[in-house]
Amino acid sequence: MTKTSFYQEMRQKSDPVWQAIFNHPFVAGIGDGTLSQDRFEFYLKQDYIYLIDFSRVFALATAKSPQLSEMAYFATLLNATLNMEMDLHRRTCAAFGISEKELEQTAASMITLSYTNLLNRTCYEGNLADVLAVLLPCAAGYIEIGQKLKSAGLPENQFYQDWINTYASQDFADLTQWLKDKMDEYAENTSERYKSRWFNFYLTSARFEYLFFDMSWKKEMWPSEIAL
Repeated sequence: MTKTSFYQEMRQKSDPVWQAIFNHPFVAGIGDGTLSQDRFEFYLKQDYIYLIDFSRVFALATAKSPQLSEMAYFATLLNATLNMEMDLHRRTCAAFGISEKELEQTAASMITLSYTNLLNRTCYEGNLADVLAVLLPCAAGYIEIGQKLKSAGLPENQFYQDWINTYASQDFADLTQWLKDKMDEYAENTSERYKSRWFNFYLTSARFEYLFFDMSWKKEMWPSEIAL
């Protein structure tokens, strides 16, 4: 019988969160092409701001890596985020009449700010295994979403097709597999205390993934009671 890896254990324990993500109307709307453009634009702007900090985390992880091979991989992930993932956002937004300058000047919503603060704080205060745990829900989750949507059939909307194809690509899957393998490597012969710590990082990030899609569906910057 094949032993379940530590990453697989985290993924299985958090499956209710992932099922909520897969079934969220925002994600489902990309898959069937029914998501309204205004919601998608809101998401693209907030995700662009998110990816700027996500890139910073990869840069910090590169600096924290004790091995050259780890440094090389985080540098590759940084390049893929800056020059592949963010370029998709820039091209799509340009087609919607949203300039790169407007993208970069987008104010972060409450959820975006909270999520990126979690990532940055973990990277500054934690070790490399902590960073892997907090990164994996975004990195691996988007691959899973993209592949799941593509397997159900692509929508007619070209922008949603591009989004799905980007995250369902083998290139992204290969990069993400390294993160999973490295997480499993750190989990070998370690205590349950550390495994619990890493799962809590992973679960918190997974919950933020749900909240990010939900925020984009509602187009909510801050709760209406305190929005200015």
